[in-house]
Amino acid sequence: MEFHGRIEPDLEFIEALQRQGGETLKKCIQCGTCSATCALSPDRSPFPRKEMAWALFGMKDSLLNDPDVWLCYHCNDCSTRCPRGARPGDVMAAVRQECVQHHAVPRFLGRWVNEPAALPLMLGIPAALLTAALLLREPLENALGITKSVDERIVFAYSHMFPHWLLNAFFGLFTLLAFLALACGIVRFWRAMKAALPPDRVNASAGGLGSSFARALKSVITHENFSECTSARPRHAAHVCVFFGFLALTLVTLWVITARYNPLIRGDFIYPFGFWNPIKILANVGGAALVAGLVLMMIERLKSNEQEGTGSYFDWALIAALLLAALTGFATELLHYLRLEPHRHIAYFVHLVFVFAVLIYLPYSKLAHLAYRFTALVFADSIGRKNEAGALVQDVKERGPEEERNDG
Repeated sequence: MEFHGRIEPDLEFIEALQRQGGETLKKCIQCGTCSATCALSPDRSPFPRKEMAWALFGMKDSLLNDPDVWLCYHCNDCSTRCPRGARPGDVMAAVRQECVQHHAVPRFLGRWVNEPAALPLMLGIPAALLTAALLLREPLENALGITKSVDERIVFAYSHMFPHWLLNAFFGLFTLLAFLALACGIVRFWRAMKAALPPDRVNASAGGLGSSFARALKSVITHENFSECTSARPRHAAHVCVFFGFLALTLVTLWVITARYNPLIRGDFIYPFGFWNPIKILANVGGAALVAGLVLMMIERLKSNEQEGTGSYFDWALIAALLLAALTGFATELLHYLRLEPHRHIAYFVHLVFVFAVLIYLPYSKLAHLAYRFTALVFADSIGRKNEAGALVQDVKERGPEEERNDG
């Protein structure tokens, strides 16, 4: 590895990495075991060894504009085999957290969302906004001439307190704002990676961006890279459950919102649904998969040893938010069928608060990883980076990491 010019360490950045899970950073002795161990690391300029060196030197710009940081799936193969317990996987995770905060728009929200002290404020904002929307319901209905529809059948139990026009408009507005903020952050990230790319590293992938996009999408959906890691096999199942559970719930939500306006959809496939309706079943199965995956994630983190680490606040905040959103959703459904007043409405309000929090903080939480990782995968593929992976890891598996270190 070569460094050109004078290095100006960013001490605040080093301290930030150590606070966010990279406290073992200074144990690194640059032996290279982490890069030799990683099944995803390319032969040319492999990670995470160079990222550990950059982190030790406080080279903030190099790390925050580095797509390799996102090619790491935090499987902890490198951490479990590090002879010094430097936990490179946790350091890479801390860098990714800093990357999300650095490119976030607006940036102050990226800091607030990841500060434990700001948690009451972060939950108070969605609760206050949702309360304000409900208080404005009647004035808006009168002003817009919206006719109230009250039906006491069990499937319509929420319509008079939480009308769909209000929830659709409310969540639609803030969903648009959240995705605009995320898009701005992704554009900044792409430009930063492109600006930091050395001229001699450009090796365009065949097919252009379209093909790179398709290959990255396939990689994300199949979790093919994650499954190559050995230490992450239990986590692989958890991530698959969370990913597809979340995807199922998203599809059901989009169906509920759009089906009413689709002339091709009629009858039982327009909300509200009966318990045995296929859309309702998909929602319940998706929610169950989400809960199961999140519980598995919690178990794996809690039983992790000192080398693997248990995760940072960045990880736990998203796990807790998604789990509470899912559990309050099931509680709402149960109270809904039991017709308990006012419990079902209170549970529904709490559920909406957690769903709203997950939504509006998406560009700043670990959920943004999906967008940033996908962007990095597309970029790496478009410059031919992913094609540089070779058989280095196979050689290490055959000889063992100890022999590899002796050779180095």
